[in-house]
Amino acid sequence: MHYVDAKGILSAKNGMNLYRGCSHGCIYCDSRSKCYHMEHTFEDIEVKRNAIPLLADTLRRKRRRCMIGMGAMTDPYIPLELELGHVRQALALIYEHGFGATLITKSNRILRDIDLLEKINKRAKCVVQMTLTTYDEALCRKIEPNVCTTRERFEVLKQLRDAGIPTVVWLAPILPWINDTEENISGILNLCIQAKVYGVLCFGMGLTLREGNREYFYAQLDRLFPGLKERYVRRYRNQYIIDSPNSGCLMRLFHQTCGKHGIVHSKEQIFSYLQTFEEKPVAEQISLWG
Repeated sequence: MHYVDAKGILSAKNGMNLYRGCSHGCIYCDSRSKCYHMEHTFEDIEVKRNAIPLLADTLRRKRRRCMIGMGAMTDPYIPLELELGHVRQALALIYEHGFGATLITKSNRILRDIDLLEKINKRAKCVVQMTLTTYDEALCRKIEPNVCTTRERFEVLKQLRDAGIPTVVWLAPILPWINDTEENISGILNLCIQAKVYGVLCFGMGLTLREGNREYFYAQLDRLFPGLKERYVRRYRNQYIIDSPNSGCLMRLFHQTCGKHGIVHSKEQIFSYLQTFEEKPVAEQISLWG
């Protein structure tokens, strides 16, 4: 861990990353890519020392309320968060100033803050986005070694459902010859149906590889799936977008299952929902708190 002083906290689209770098160890992580100019070791978490005062000042000055996003580059609920509590402080400020929130995570540590998530959602809107990659628990432990498993994330989705907090699942990435099977996609979508998620985001059945994350991913393939790297190199060489050979049938399965069960699966519709601030009428707020 190391500290830096940030000049600003919110992006042009009102997103923020309180931390940079991650200790989850996911073998495919795009945030390792050199284009993001992370000049420190990825596991050496960069902490924005002045993030909370900056956020307080920024929210106080904002003329219009909006959705505040967390987790696009770094999961907000890395283990360090339990020590520092910056995400919880940020959520408290978001609630205090009447904004909405959406967070992307793979961690059940988010349940620590379910009280604040409920408060934000009762006043405005709070959406939790949860990444699910594999229905197979043993495989999950291999490709996402330092974070809770799919089953544990499913329990989080159910608790959020019961608390009335809407959820979106990221069905990504799908790794060729690892988790690109009908059994896996059906298993994940079954969990989404049970958890009554609002929507499922899928950008295709594959992953992206570019300088930085490609080298790390291939090293992990050598370690965990001997011989598979060579298969990737033969088929994909240095492509950025890596499509599964099963992409066509898996995408049909995805769209058909979501459509049948009323799960939103249009990327445009989901992103519009995530970005749209919805303040509830005062009378509704009072009845919810009563």
